Formats: sequence, structure tokens, C-alpha cells
Amino acid sequence: MTSITLSPIRKVSGDVFLPGSKSLSNRGLLLSSLADGTTRLTNLLRSDDTSHMIEALRQLGTTIKLDENGIEAEVTGKGDLFEPPANKQFFLGNAGTAIRPLTCLLALMEGVFEIDGDEYMRERPIEHLVDALEQLGAEVHYLERHGCPPLRIIGGQTRGGKVIIPGNISSQFLTSLLMSLPLASQGSTIEVLGEQVSKPYLDITLGIMGKFGVTASHQDYQMFQVPGGQQYQSPGSYMIEGDASSASYFFGAAAIAGSVRVLGLGKDSVQGDLAFIDVMERMGARVVRNSDSIEVHRGSLRGVDVDLNHIPDAAMTVATVALFAEGPTIIRNIYNWRVKETDRMHAMATGLRKLGAGVKTGDDYIVIDPPEDLNAVDIDTFGDHRVAMSFSLAAMGNQPIQINDPECTRKTFPDYFDVLESISG
Repeated sequence: MTSITLSPIRKVSGDVFLPGSKSLSNRGLLLSSLADGTTRLTNLLRSDDTSHMIEALRQLGTTIKLDENGIEAEVTGKGDLFEPPANKQFFLGNAGTAIRPLTCLLALMEGVFEIDGDEYMRERPIEHLVDALEQLGAEVHYLERHGCPPLRIIGGQTRGGKVIIPGNISSQFLTSLLMSLPLASQGSTIEVLGEQVSKPYLDITLGIMGKFGVTASHQDYQMFQVPGGQQYQSPGSYMIEGDASSASYFFGAAAIAGSVRVLGLGKDSVQGDLAFIDVMERMGARVVRNSDSIEVHRGSLRGVDVDLNHIPDAAMTVATVALFAEGPTIIRNIYNWRVKETDRMHAMATGLRKLGAGVKTGDDYIVIDPPEDLNAVDIDTFGDHRVAMSFSLAAMGNQPIQINDPECTRKTFPDYFDVLESISG
């Protein structure tokens, strides 16, 4: 396993232009492939997750032309469901934003398909989505561990209808149903049991569906109505915003040790993770919101007690910023940390304790009591890109920090450590 050692970072300063949002990139690629017409996607994220999506869409017969940098794409859409390909076995790595919607689409298509991922994906839950598809008439079989990929999907039996799905694990399950069911022959009603997590990601989904000419509605995120027999239409071009989740690391670094302006992400962003800057303000940082950029400036940080169910990814950055605050920080309502790319509750608690923090965890919360000084340690990332990037901020504690397996950031931000170095004094 490789590692990278970050020298102590005394100050951060400068501008950052972000790669495109992973959520918007994979949604844009998928809907462009289903749409009638050709779509030009700009500021596309170039990462492992988008590469897996592009490979699968090409396998399904989509023509996708990338520029030499891989950040602009011309996608010729099908205008309907895909035709069954000759190769009916799909591999999606650890890309949840790819494997879950493709599982839904394959259930609508005639044929027998297998869909799989890497060792980490084979531990990630998909049972709630499979149960939902079975309620709609699909036939899905687990090939190894119950509740996780790989799956065998007997397609062509899903027509739409009523489905009930728990909302407490992942918004990606509901997003996958929302994007695929407009193509079903009948309309669908989706009822959410309990509290729906990560609601801003559903707003992203409904927003981009609207840009591609398809409608769905909801009542307070508890009941969704999806008319069937719809067709996606290309908007001609679609620009992908900079990734707000990735922005959180630079905003957090600035709150601790300097001043950073992030370009390509403004106050009217559609991404819920921009709410991270609200937390930085509560902790004492100064934030300037512009139409096409956001600035964060260092402040005297204090601990907070926050419910971050709506931004679970960015909540990990809050946990590392808490190391530099006065007093404890409590992050609540983050149960789904436990079912992400790894058990993030365990990963974050382990790293924070190594660094010297007092840590208490419960089923859905973490309490972080910052130490007087941070320890020089090595951080295990458990193959999780967000663990690696979050703990890079620990280098601002005047000790070298070793990050194991830094290449895991290829999932969403391959040159993250280079960009961090570019603003580090």
C-alpha cells in the first residue's frame, strides 16, 4: 500500500477551481444517454466513478465522445430504454451513483443481466432498492451475500406501480427509482417510510430530470408521484457545477488556517453540501457568498452541536475541523455514515482518536473533544476517498500526517493532494 506524508501546513491561501460534481456528472451522463438528441456536458468530473459509468453506458450502446482532458463529453442519446447488449455483465467498481440507477434500468429492459462491483461495493447495502424493484414486479437474485452486490436481474417485468421504501439508509435508492420509472409503461407512486436522509440530493435529482424534460413530484419527501411513459429530451448542453462536497475540504482548511476562494460554485448552487459553509459560520469562520464563487476566511473556531443528516459527506469535514475548535463538537443524525464506502463512523473515530481527540460514538452520532495538540500519526483510509481528504486537514496541526492509500481519492478527485499543495503556504 502506498502512502503520502503531508508536512505541517501553516497557512492556506488562494483560488481553487473545482472539478465537476460527481452527483451531477453521473446523473448527467445517464440522462443524456437516455434522452432524445445529443447533449454536450461541460466540466464533467474525471474520476473512477464517472469512468465506470461511461464504460457501462458505452456497453449499453451509447456513443460518448470525450475531449482530450476528459472533462467535456458529447453524448448521443437513445431516446428510450437501452437495447440489451451482447455483454450482459456489468462491473461498476465502487460507484454507488452508477450501480444503483443502472440496476433499476436493467430491471426495465428485456434480458438477464449481472451487475457487480469491487470488494468495497460488495459490502454496501442494496437490499432496500432490490425490495422496491421486486414490489414493482422485478426478479432480482443475490449471487453471493444477501443484501449486497453482485446481482442477477431478470429484466422486462417492471411496469410501474406502487412501492414502499425506507428512507433511512441512502437517497441513492430513491434517486435511482426516480430517474428510471418515468420510462416505465405505467405511472408509479413511491412512499418513503421514516425520515428520508440526504434530501438535498433528491432536489438535485428532480432538478436535472426537469432539465431533461421529465417530471416527478413529491409531498414533503414522503410521497413521490412519477408519471410513466415519459421520454427524456436533450437540453442541448448542460454545465456541471463544481463539486460542493469536494469544496468542503478547502473551505474547512480556510476556516482553520487562512483564506480560500472556490470558483465555479456560487450562492445559488443546487447542491445541498454547500450548507457546509453555514456550519463553518456557526463555528466562527467568515464566509462571503458570491454568484460564481464562495470565500471562506479563518476565524476563532468553537465547537458546535449540529444535525447534519442533510449533508453526511460534508459532515466528515466538520469532524476534522472540530479538531481545531474550542470545546467539543457533536454531529448528530448521521447513521448512514455506517453504510457508505466503508463504515465511516468507525473510520473517522479511529483516525480522530489517533490524533489525540476524545471521541464518543453512538448509533447515529459522534462527539469530538479536541486535544491540546495533535499527534503525528498515520491515517488508515479504508479505501474511502472522503476519509483521505477529510484527514488531510489534520496537517494544519503542526505535525506531519501520513495518509495511507491516497490513491483512493481517484474515486472523485484524483489530483486532490496537488490542489491542496497549491494553496498551502
